[in-house]
Amino acid sequence: MRAAKSSTTSWLAAAAIAAVMATSGGLVTAQSAPDGENGRYSMTPIPEGVLRLDTRTGMVSTCTRNGAGWACYSVPDERSALDAEIGRLEAEVEKLKGQLATGPTVSGKVDEALPKSDPLKKAEPKVAEGDRRIEIPLPSDQDLDRAMSFLEKAWRRLIDLANRVQKDVSGKI
Repeated sequence: MRAAKSSTTSWLAAAAIAAVMATSGGLVTAQSAPDGENGRYSMTPIPEGVLRLDTRTGMVSTCTRNGAGWACYSVPDERSALDAEIGRLEAEVEKLKGQLATGPTVSGKVDEALPKSDPLKKAEPKVAEGDRRIEIPLPSDQDLDRAMSFLEKAWRRLIDLANRVQKDVSGKI
C-alpha cells in the first residue's frame, strides 16, 4: 500500500512543479525583451528628432535634443480618444433606445383624416397671449411725408453749411 501512496504523492508533486514552471515561464516571457536587435524601443528618425515606439506597451513618443540632453514626450493617443467617444455614443444610443421602448406607442389605424393646414398661414395668438400682445401700427402716408420733408430740410442745411465752410476757408487762404 505504501508504494501506491508514494507514486500518487510523487505524481502530485511533479504536477505542482510543472504548474509552477509553466506560470513562471509565462511571466518571464511576458517581461523579456522582444526578438530583434534594438531591444524594447524602436527608433525612427524624423525632422524634429526621433520617434520612439515602446514595443511592450505600444506608446509612441517624440524625442528631441535640447540644451540639457534628450527629452522624450508622449504623443497623444488618438485611438483612445476615438474609443472613448465611440463608447459615449454607444451608451447614448442605448439610453435613447430604452426611452423609445418605454415611450407611448400608437397602435391601430386612425379613422379620422388629419386636417390639412396652410404652412404659410400665420398662427393665431393664444387667448392667454392676447392681452400681452404688442401691436405696432404702420406709419400713414402723412407720417411718411413729414419724415421725408424733415430729411430734405436737414440735407439742405448740411449742404449749405459745407458750402459756407468752404467759402470761409478759401477766402482766408
